[in-house]
Amino acid sequence: MPTLEAAMQQLRIRDRSGAADGAAVDTPVDLGEAMPYEPVIETLAHDGDITVRVRGELDMDSEEPLRSVLEDSVSRCARRVELDLSGVTFCDCSGLNLLLAARRRAVLRGKSLTVRAASSAVRRLLVNTDTWPLFAGTRPTEDALSEGQDDLRNEVAQLRRAMRTRPAIDQATGILMATFSLSSDDAWAVLVAVSQNTNTKLHQVAEELLTAINGEALPDALQTHLAAAVSDLGDAAAPSG
Repeated sequence: MPTLEAAMQQLRIRDRSGAADGAAVDTPVDLGEAMPYEPVIETLAHDGDITVRVRGELDMDSEEPLRSVLEDSVSRCARRVELDLSGVTFCDCSGLNLLLAARRRAVLRGKSLTVRAASSAVRRLLVNTDTWPLFAGTRPTEDALSEGQDDLRNEVAQLRRAMRTRPAIDQATGILMATFSLSSDDAWAVLVAVSQNTNTKLHQVAEELLTAINGEALPDALQTHLAAAVSDLGDAAAPSG
């Protein structure tokens, strides 16, 4: 991997002094106890609905327990699975893909899966990837199948919107892969991390990177968080000890 400084220079990011303004800052969720690294999952059934409460971190290393719980909850519920994600301290694209797959499974069974409460980390990820409306459903009617059809129509609308912004995201992913010698998964993770940490929609981050290739400097906040996200990848890959 090229040095971070050399790669950033390839993106023509001008060095500027001073801290970036407007960077998003998370407020810790106060649950009266230390937040765990591994997710803690609780389920509660009420009138045929099931509420799943999750606390901790959701990523590739910790998603499997939640996957099993959601599959079981979708199978057992009569109408709806509601997620309380207010205690989730971190959620990456692996967690997002898990939620989308669980929602699709519910819809195909004429049921629904919605997010009743979300932490700032989860909310930013869903908003910045334009998937928040998919999980912000209303309470179910007696005709669950009809609601599932409405959800599918909403999902189609969201996917159409995503298709309009996908080319820029794909190009930005390619730029990061070539510039920093990243895999496609790592480049995607960098984009998502910058999007979350700057409270900027994913396609807007991608468009900023494309303008940087054309000779314009990235905004200070974006420059700082891009460097941090790439550096975090390197730290994670470094051998311990």
